[in-house]
Amino acid sequence: MHTDGIKKILGLVRDRRLSAEEALERLKVLPYEDIGFATIDHHRHIRQGMPEVILADGKTKEQVTEITKKMLMNKGDILITRATEEVFKGIKAIDKRARYNRLGRTIVINVKRRGNGKGNILLVTAGTADIPFAEEARETALLFGSNVTSLYDVGVAGLHRILDRKEQILSARVIIVVAGMDGVLPSVIGGLVDKPVIAVPTSRGYGASFGGLAALLTMLNSCAAGVAVVNIDNGFGAASLAHKINMLGEGE
Repeated sequence: MHTDGIKKILGLVRDRRLSAEEALERLKVLPYEDIGFATIDHHRHIRQGMPEVILADGKTKEQVTEITKKMLMNKGDILITRATEEVFKGIKAIDKRARYNRLGRTIVINVKRRGNGKGNILLVTAGTADIPFAEEARETALLFGSNVTSLYDVGVAGLHRILDRKEQILSARVIIVVAGMDGVLPSVIGGLVDKPVIAVPTSRGYGASFGGLAALLTMLNSCAAGVAVVNIDNGFGAASLAHKINMLGEGE
């Protein structure tokens, strides 16, 4: 970590040669920590309002554990996505606060005590099989500080299920819609509301869904205005965007 750079900035503030605002701007580009197999961005929360998140997929249990140890030294919240039970055991061994969402495959360590969340992000899934990606989104948005409510298994095969929840849909500040198969649900909801809709195509479906490609193309070709689309199965990315939109509403 670039501790010398931080000490220099703090010294300038102490000597009144640098204002607190100017110091914060300089700290935003500092520091990172090189641990050989990873370079940890400790100040991402200062620049973006959200901490760096650990993607466990493709990393060994030992690598994830070591990165987590280093991040915990910075006394920040931890979110690990696409984590296995084995990875969770390793994390639980170093911090008993670790909590595992088996559906969403996320590990959360809440270091900071948070008050009530902000705004309202509504999570909607077309089917029960889409819930794991919605749960990834839910854990992400909650950790970042947003309120989250959910409506699961309300797809277009039984359209009355979503139409009966119109009041709940209209009360949300931003809506995440998770759907596989034909991927139509975001367009339906997008045509009912004046709120931003973030569509998450999933890899759920039979052969002609092509692992989520059919849903992705449907969502990209949505005739409803105001629908944004993230990558296939990317609940984390949807929640990150939804949280940023949600926080904009706090300044109104």
